[in-house]
Amino acid sequence: MTTYGPPPSDRGSRDAGPSPLGLVVTDGQGVVAAWSQGAEHLLGHSPAEAVGRPIKDLLDLPLPHSSSGGKSESHAVLEICRRDGLRQPLPVSCYPLAADEESVGWALLIGPPPDAATRLEREALLEWLLNRSATALTVYDSELHYVCQSAEMQRLIGIPDEVRHGQRLSDLVGGVDIAHWEQRMRLALETGEEQVAEIRAKPPAVPRFHVYNVSSTPLRDRCGQTLGLCTTVSDVTEASLAQERLALLNEASTHIGSTLDLGRTGQELTEVVVPRFADFARVDLLEVLLGGDEPAPGPLPGPVRLRRIAERVSWEGRLESLTTAGDADVYTADSPAALCLASGRSALYRTDDPVISSWLAQTPTRLAKARRYGTHSWMLIPVTARGTTLGVVLLTRQRSTPDPFEPEDVVLAEELVSRAAVCLDNARRFTREREAALALQRSLLPQRLTQPSAVAIASRYLPASPRMGVGGDWFDVIQLSGARVGLVVGDVVGHGTYAAATMGRLRTAVRTLADIDPTPDELLTRLDDLVLRLSAESSGDTDEAAGGEAGLSAADTRGDIEATCLYAVYDPVSGCCSMARAGHPAPVLVAPDGTASFLEMPAGPPLGLGGLPFESVEVSLPEGSLLALYTDGLVESRQRGIDVGLEALRRALEVSGDSLETLCDQVVRALLRDPPSDDAALLLVRTRTLAPERVAVWDVPREPAAVARVRAECIRKLETWGMEEASFVTEVAVSELVTNAIRYGSPPIQLRLINDGTLVCEVSDANSTAPHMRRARVFDEGGRGLLLIAQLTERWGTRQTTTGKTIWCEQVLPQVAGRG
Repeated sequence: MTTYGPPPSDRGSRDAGPSPLGLVVTDGQGVVAAWSQGAEHLLGHSPAEAVGRPIKDLLDLPLPHSSSGGKSESHAVLEICRRDGLRQPLPVSCYPLAADEESVGWALLIGPPPDAATRLEREALLEWLLNRSATALTVYDSELHYVCQSAEMQRLIGIPDEVRHGQRLSDLVGGVDIAHWEQRMRLALETGEEQVAEIRAKPPAVPRFHVYNVSSTPLRDRCGQTLGLCTTVSDVTEASLAQERLALLNEASTHIGSTLDLGRTGQELTEVVVPRFADFARVDLLEVLLGGDEPAPGPLPGPVRLRRIAERVSWEGRLESLTTAGDADVYTADSPAALCLASGRSALYRTDDPVISSWLAQTPTRLAKARRYGTHSWMLIPVTARGTTLGVVLLTRQRSTPDPFEPEDVVLAEELVSRAAVCLDNARRFTREREAALALQRSLLPQRLTQPSAVAIASRYLPASPRMGVGGDWFDVIQLSGARVGLVVGDVVGHGTYAAATMGRLRTAVRTLADIDPTPDELLTRLDDLVLRLSAESSGDTDEAAGGEAGLSAADTRGDIEATCLYAVYDPVSGCCSMARAGHPAPVLVAPDGTASFLEMPAGPPLGLGGLPFESVEVSLPEGSLLALYTDGLVESRQRGIDVGLEALRRALEVSGDSLETLCDQVVRALLRDPPSDDAALLLVRTRTLAPERVAVWDVPREPAAVARVRAECIRKLETWGMEEASFVTEVAVSELVTNAIRYGSPPIQLRLINDGTLVCEVSDANSTAPHMRRARVFDEGGRGLLLIAQLTERWGTRQTTTGKTIWCEQVLPQVAGRG
């Protein structure tokens, strides 16, 4: 009998050499055909004892049979009984051997067993890994049932071994992330590939949700078979929160403040925090602030009136922007919002805190909403910028987010609100400046155009920047003497307050110049001189402001004003229109039959060049003609050349409308489908002709006796017109004006009465010397005529003509005044 040493587990030296590998071969009947020396060493049976005996008598080792269809190799660790009766776990690999077509023999490789030192090392490593290592791990079997866990894992999730025994992870911890993770664990078992994920879960013994980094690695035996999984877990909650906070701050810096609109800025803040940070957000600002007033600096004690500018809620997986934005409410001194504003500090509450519970109880609808949403945590942050308190932000968490706000959340919320506060303050300042600019614009543009009887008018003004609402384009209608009307349209290059202020100065200048009745080319010449002076003044102010600063180019310091203008005078008595332009687009004339064409007239240089002439042209307009005056912003854009725009304007004006207002809208829609890139103005004028029977003209000889004769003829004409009540004033005016013309003027002398809603009396002569009104002394025999006319009539004046001058006065008839 061959002797053998003690079992490997009893050997005390690592230097005994490697354990032998045993080889056993059986035939198709399970009878031992070969038995190696290694098998004798491991199992105690000699080759002579083993060969020829059934393998089951020696080892009690079951073998697959061919009848069962098992012809594949297998690997396992089996408890094998040795010759001395001791049982020992040994690795066994079975390989099929084809003895004939009907039977299969087997070759068995047995061992070698792990030596004692290796087992001790493995046991020590396992004990350290499970009990003393900082690694949190769990071992699962092939059915994902719990096998064992490390002490760190038990500390991390708070579930002891006896509770986890035989349980799956989803049996103890719920949530969508856990269900998805178990699917990934099954995938690791099926594919043999490691699975890694980040999940959010709340184990039963942990007070709030945590974020875990998890990985599952398949466990295999020596033969490569998967026995189960080893899952390691690390708590990355703080790192995840820090990353989320950084992401929120980054999004806030790019998302909040995209516009200078208060409501939109508040809405952007709520979009950042809901649902990633809170389930509900509301932004309330002081109502005095929205009204344009400057709020008081520092905290605001006592009750406050707040207006809601934005509100957003996440409810049952849906995001809603509530329709209560814009509502105003008075918050009493004991309300959470008023307390926050009074202290100037953020505050955290739970729903059962007295401050919140008493405030909710004051309004049943508010209490019902809190109960419906399951609101449990509240945070209020004052909105403060540049030392000024603007309002308060309310954040809540509801049933869908069980974790309450913590003190570290307040720090993040204050950072978010502080960034939004600067944007809100910028929007507030812009709103105030915009209101001031709009007030300036309204004061500079005609709020209600004069509606003279000579023309019917309609207009539109569209600034390039709807947010600012001001620009440099303008138009005007000016009532002139003799029932005539002045039409003006102009364009100051640029946008904003400066362009609007310059436009206002030019519009005022045009009105002042028109009052002395120059011809259109003379008016533009004087306006050109004014622009030159304004440019020089502006350039001087800029140079003084920039004095001593290096690196400023000429373009940085110049104060040049660039402007264009068109001025026209329409006379309803003659039906003629005289006009001139300074670098401005030519007007469009729509004939009574509906055909539209551009008037041919000299372009003239833009205003501000100086020294270049302007030229007037005179056009006869049939009654019912339509004249369109406009600025280049109406016909020119980045997407369309000016030639294309002009043709589009001409075609749009040929489409008849129910009224001038309707036609204005049609033209604007046709030419400005997109927001205009430049200010645009449009003035439509439909002409009327004064009937001949409403005008009376007399040639006056230069003799004193003619005064009484023309005075009597005027009285008879007034009786024909049914204006007897104007006889006295008209007699005085005709006597004074005709007498002055005979005494100081030159022939030919002409008297004209115009009945056009008002009564106009005009006396013309060939002397260009204009009279002036003076105050007569007590004993002076003359000098009181013009003073008397100025007291009796609505207005009076003088204008130069190509042949001399015309002195005129206008009186409002009593019945006309009564109707007004």
